This record gives sequence, C-alpha cells and structure tokens, in this order.
Amino acid sequence: MSIRTVLASLALCVLPAVSFASCPYHEQAQSCAPGTSWDTAQSACVPQTSS
Repeated sequence: MSIRTVLASLALCVLPAVSFASCPYHEQAQSCAPGTSWDTAQSACVPQTSS
C-alpha cells in the first residue's frame, strides 16, 4: 500500500467520527437587542409592543 492510500483510508474512517462528535441538536439561547423580544412564530427578534 502506498502512503497516499493509507492516508486516504484513514481520513475516510476518521471524518465520520468527527462529524458525530459535534452535536447538531445542541440548542443555543437566543439573545435579542434591547427593545426587542424573540418571536418563535417568525424565528426572529421583533420590536416589543407597549400596551
């Protein structure tokens, strides 16, 4: 086997394990600018309405 083949097979074995290590389902808290709040329907920060 050539070194190039060994490195290619090693990369193909390691890359899937690395992709599983980073959790795509991790949720991060959303912070909005002052005077705005998070609207889940629009999935965006919207201006707060005063009543």
